Amino acid sequence: MSDGEKNENEENVKKKTDFRRKKKPTTERKRRGRSPSKSEAVVDIEDIMFSIDNVQTIRASLLDWYDRSRRDLPWRSLDKGEPETRAYGVWVSEIMLQQTRVQTVVQFYNRWMLKWPTVQHLSRASLEEVNEMWAGLGYYRRARFLFEGAKMIVKEGGRFPKTVSSLRKIPGIGEYTAGAIASIAFGEVVPVVDGNVIRVIARLKAISGNPKDPKLIKQVWKAAAQLVDPSRPGDFNQALMELGATLCTPTNPSCSTCPVFDHCEALSISKRDSSVLVTDYPAKGIKTKQRHDYSAVCVVEILESQGTSELGQSSRFLLVKRPDEGLLAGLWEFPSVSLDGEADLTTRRESIDSLLSKNFGLEPKKNFEIVNREDVGDFIHVFTHIRLKIYVEHLVLCLKG
Repeated sequence: MSDGEKNENEENVKKKTDFRRKKKPTTERKRRGRSPSKSEAVVDIEDIMFSIDNVQTIRASLLDWYDRSRRDLPWRSLDKGEPETRAYGVWVSEIMLQQTRVQTVVQFYNRWMLKWPTVQHLSRASLEEVNEMWAGLGYYRRARFLFEGAKMIVKEGGRFPKTVSSLRKIPGIGEYTAGAIASIAFGEVVPVVDGNVIRVIARLKAISGNPKDPKLIKQVWKAAAQLVDPSRPGDFNQALMELGATLCTPTNPSCSTCPVFDHCEALSISKRDSSVLVTDYPAKGIKTKQRHDYSAVCVVEILESQGTSELGQSSRFLLVKRPDEGLLAGLWEFPSVSLDGEADLTTRRESIDSLLSKNFGLEPKKNFEIVNREDVGDFIHVFTHIRLKIYVEHLVLCLKG
């Protein structure tokens, strides 16, 4: 909304927002999961801010609950007397927790910290070692960011940056991760906002906007900055995220045990109007449509001699390193070629043969004999926004000479 639009409508903003909060979700909306319109996603900043009294009680209630109920996670047990060690641990955990469940991260985190307990240890590793340790977590670019960030920190003196502004200069560290490290390890009074925090604040203030709308997110950052406790910023930020992860969940929230239920406008509205649910806030975000991609992969097995009795015992396999940029950057894979769409076996083999000839100088009958060639089948691999169908074949060959 421009300044002109804001001034023109300032007298009506409060009325419109109140109407939006009290409006009953229709049956059609519940059934189809209607996304809010663009106008619904715009919330006046004064409507999302908290009163001074509410700020004080929310801080106290949330921190008391966190002290009693927080989960026992390994990155929370690091020595608070060693801020840089704690900063490194928080950094590793936050990067791992992106797109990955806490239960999965714990085992990977423990192995990682055992092998590379400090940023100095990590800086001396190789990218291959880092990727090997990361295997199973997915989204390998995160591992590369940790690796590159460690090298950058050590190169610039080995001292971990202590503020949000300095932390954001490290590859892969955005506003959220910088805020988490700065507040938890170094006590900087700054907020953090992730999906959990957006949901908690949207329910506290009964904001029905799209949680992915940039304007709403910006306002949530301002509200979170107002709430953060100046004496315990790190603990408060963790408490707010913990609340969203454990009680104020997307579905089936545990409102009766929530430490700040008496400040929750969404809960208050739902009690007055049975057609309104706490889970109506915030609105369901519009899912990004997945792109459908297709690829042919060839597992090339090279035998030492054509008389080998059993395949695989003395075989070598052809692996290719992916480009340093893009999807799965720098990882090793079997030779593959992108396809324009669904393709029959003949078309796929022509594409693979062209790749093997052009990139590796492998040409049937000219410099190798085909011992066996078999279509293995296909499978689907889903990335965040890509649905990749992969056709696989196994090619066993024996080089001439």
